[in-house]
This record gives sequence, structure tokens and C-alpha cells, in this order.
Amino acid sequence: MNLINFKKIIISFLLILLIFILDRVSKLYILNLNETGELTNIYINEFLNLYLIWNKGIGFGLLSLETNFYYNLITLFIIVINVIILVMMIRSKDYKFYLLLMILGGSIGNLFDRIYYNAVPDFIDIHYNDFHWFIFNIADIFITLGVICLISVELFVNNDKEIKQ
Repeated sequence: MNLINFKKIIISFLLILLIFILDRVSKLYILNLNETGELTNIYINEFLNLYLIWNKGIGFGLLSLETNFYYNLITLFIIVINVIILVMMIRSKDYKFYLLLMILGGSIGNLFDRIYYNAVPDFIDIHYNDFHWFIFNIADIFITLGVICLISVELFVNNDKEIKQ
């Protein structure tokens, strides 16, 4: 292993750790507010509230099922996806590496909660009047941004390269 690969591994680990810590600190802050009874629905502005819910499904509460078998199956599926993302990161040599890193960092944050709490605390409630978007957390932001950027790269950058050839 050469010095460049070692630096890349250390930087990758530190970035994943940073995403994980940002996510954990935000969740612990909200959980602490909830334990002290201060959190029920914190109004930030007309578009944003902090409202704690426990998500037993996958992203944005999808596939929230009460059965332990399905919960464990989904958790196992998430672990497999994380391994696939790690393999894709190892094979990636360009900016896609960092987009996959964002997705992996967020996914590890939510995976930790699934294992530790048996649910993921979500608390960011974006809304307009009576229309509320899915309630989410910091890890979900990193996952979503990484996926949106990867899709954009595939649609616009890689597609443009194929057209020019």
C-alpha cells in the first residue's frame, strides 16, 4: 500500500467519522430535549419545526413495519447495501468516491440508530402551510445529497461524454 492510498483511507475515515458525529450530536441534542420534556414541537420558522418521531422503516419512514422479522431483514439489507457502497468507493477514482462517502457516512449514522435504538430518530420537519414533507435527520440529508449528485452526474456529465464520442 503506497502513501497516497493510505492518505485516502485516513481522509475517508475522517470524513465518514465527521458525518457520523454531526448526525449523532444532532440526534443526541434532540433526544436530550425530549427527555427533559422541552421537545414536543419546536417552531423554528414558518417552514421548519423540530418534531421527534421514531422511524422503524427505511428512508423517510417507508416500509415501517411492526414485525421484528421484517425490521431485521431491512437492517440486514441496509448492511449489504453499505458493503456494496464500500466496494463501489474502492473502485471509484474520481469525485464519485466522495459522493459515495457521503451516502455511506449518513447510512452508518442511521444504521447505528437502528441497531442501538431499534429505530431511527427523525426530527427535521419542513412544511408549507398544511403540507409537510417527510420528517428526516442529518444522516438523511447526506444520503439524499449524495444520491441526487450521483444521479445528476450520471444524467448530465457522463451522458454528455457519451454524446461527444
